[in-house]
Amino acid sequence: MARALTHRSKHAKVAKRAPRAHTPRPLQLPELDRLIHERIRLGIVSALAANASLSFNDLKRILKTSDGNLSVHARKLEQAEYISCLKYFEGRVPRTEYRLTAAGRRALAQYLNQMEEWIRVTRKE
Repeated sequence: MARALTHRSKHAKVAKRAPRAHTPRPLQLPELDRLIHERIRLGIVSALAANASLSFNDLKRILKTSDGNLSVHARKLEQAEYISCLKYFEGRVPRTEYRLTAAGRRALAQYLNQMEEWIRVTRKE
């Protein structure tokens, strides 16, 4: 009986190993600028890249966001020196105007290059 356990029967079918599936290598994608990648902040720098300057109200209208939300995101971009903010009065009405800085323009260009790389790599896969 021990012999029967150690030897295969002549007629027993031997299961063939399935060919190993090719394991795809993980995608190597560039790191994105997390500061710009957030939707509202990307909208701010994109709108300012297409315009010499925009007022707070212009940006709020373009991005369809609230005063508070725009304020918080604009402040983060200002702290990173991606945008500049000019506050002044027109008569008795306070006005705020934003411009994209040279550093902000470079950061946006780099971000767009990174996104183009993401698109190229994912389409290739």
